[in-house]
Amino acid sequence: MKRFMTISALAALAGAGLLVNPAPARATFGTADIKPIESNIAAKFWASATASSGTSTARLAIDGDPTTSWYADNPRARQRLTVDLGGAYDNLRKVKVVFAERGMAYRYAVEASPDGRRWKTIADKSRNRNVSRGAVHLFTRPDTRFVRLTVEGVPGRARIGVSEIQVFNYLRDDLTLGADMSWVDDFQTRQYWVDPLAADRGAGPHLLDVAKDRGMEYARLRIFNEPRNESTGALTPIPRQGPERSLESARSIKDRLMGLGIDFHYADSWADPSKQPKPRAWAELEFDELSKAVYDFTADYLRRLRKQGTTPDKVAVGNEIINGFMYGSEASLIGTTNPPYFVNQADVYQSKPGGGLLWRYWGSTDPVEQRLYDEAWDRFTTLAASGIKAVRDASPKSKVEIHVIVGPNRLAKTMEFWHQFLTRVKAKGQNPDVLTISYYPEWHGTPEALELNLHTMATTYPDYEIDVAETSYPASGGDGSPMPNSPFPRTIQGQADAIQRVFQTANDVVNNQGTGVLVWEPAGFQTMFRAVPELPNTWEPHASVNVYNASRAKHVLEDTVYIGTSVRWAPELPAAVRVLTTANRSVTTIPVRWDALPPGATDAPGEVIVTGTTTLGPVTAVIDVI
Repeated sequence: MKRFMTISALAALAGAGLLVNPAPARATFGTADIKPIESNIAAKFWASATASSGTSTARLAIDGDPTTSWYADNPRARQRLTVDLGGAYDNLRKVKVVFAERGMAYRYAVEASPDGRRWKTIADKSRNRNVSRGAVHLFTRPDTRFVRLTVEGVPGRARIGVSEIQVFNYLRDDLTLGADMSWVDDFQTRQYWVDPLAADRGAGPHLLDVAKDRGMEYARLRIFNEPRNESTGALTPIPRQGPERSLESARSIKDRLMGLGIDFHYADSWADPSKQPKPRAWAELEFDELSKAVYDFTADYLRRLRKQGTTPDKVAVGNEIINGFMYGSEASLIGTTNPPYFVNQADVYQSKPGGGLLWRYWGSTDPVEQRLYDEAWDRFTTLAASGIKAVRDASPKSKVEIHVIVGPNRLAKTMEFWHQFLTRVKAKGQNPDVLTISYYPEWHGTPEALELNLHTMATTYPDYEIDVAETSYPASGGDGSPMPNSPFPRTIQGQADAIQRVFQTANDVVNNQGTGVLVWEPAGFQTMFRAVPELPNTWEPHASVNVYNASRAKHVLEDTVYIGTSVRWAPELPAAVRVLTTANRSVTTIPVRWDALPPGATDAPGEVIVTGTTTLGPVTAVIDVI
């Protein structure tokens, strides 16, 4: 081994400006360090590992614990360890292999496969002679489900073992990231600028200008039939989020080349799991007439949108309809108390049957109760099928989504919903395209619960796209303490991290079924903007809004190098590491400047960690002193 060498050549590169750290993303209020999303899919609960021998310990190679290892039963060559990621992924870019034993030159190959039969080599180290405990391999291979490590040989009769195989997923370009921007209707008189106090204020003055500039590529609009006061049921003086005004909002969205979603509430005020009032104009219709009204209203509005050149990309038939929608006379069995006008004017709103579900009878063995349960499902899905058919007829290029929730520890209820709903609407000749849920940690559980919920939906119903239709997180309040069920503080950084965690979870759904995430009302609820104190009627974004632009990796670094050296010999650190450019899939090299080794670092056997700097981020050298 050579003694530790100087880095004068790298210092010269730094002096030439080639090793300057990239400038942080510009933001006008607060700070947030937002890095591209990276997920080790091999460590997910749905991944598994098998081996040619030593099968009982294979799982230890993907458990995320570097102190545990899979060991083959004997040292013969061509020992194989195969990781099944549980489904295919299109944007895997990096595999990290860490062997169990130090001080050996492992000869091996890494391969990828969509089906466990057809394999492509992504790293060939079968002639390796360098002593190294591991390596990072960069690759691009869409539709990869299996990653296989084949150990061709080790010196002598040394044990063959693997501490970790990590397979990293990155945010796909086709994962739609956006927001429900319905309140853009309310905020038309406000000015929004990316940097309102600078000479160059950046994008603005419209809220959508800033949203588009900050990376939001899709906006959803809720549609109230006749906007009414949620307490009194009286028509609102300004019919915000109503059909007419939302036509103008839709034009504003499409003018900026953003995707458009339409969310039919089929109500005159808020519809959510606790309240689903009928529109007043439909409240006293017989059921068949109500079903026809759903079809006519949906189809007519979509035709108006298409006529003005604003065809929706997606249409939600109802909003958070886990308990049904357009409640009628069955409300007395549901026991709902919201909204107040629905209860206070029961003679109107509860006079005829509607689409409320009778969950209280779920699983009942009483024949009468089971009949009532089934009849409620039939009414609800008849109305939903009318809405789906209207979308198919009036806007055939629009995808249909059905939007529910998963309450804490209530996944079984949501899966019963999907079973009943999909079975019944298909029997009525209709079928949605996208199954969506809302996710707010304070109401729907931990990030791990979200991961389980999405995975269960995707694997049970592999023919559908899976989206998170609503999420958000506050940047303030509670003295900065996390929201219930969340690890993230209520700060601007915490807001970015919480939202990015949802992006990541949707992106990690098997078979690329996760197709979108929308933040709910980022300008009005748990806001990502603030009023500028120095300027009247002017708003600017939090730094956390950069989560849209900064979450996608443009480059993937060989961020860890593994090196062996002898006691009292300095390691020969590489002058460059590899980097994969995601846009064109090319792999090149980039200079790295290493920190100095601590004095006496190699005086005794052990492990030494050294940090390096590149223009695209830090790298780490793991040095085994033998």
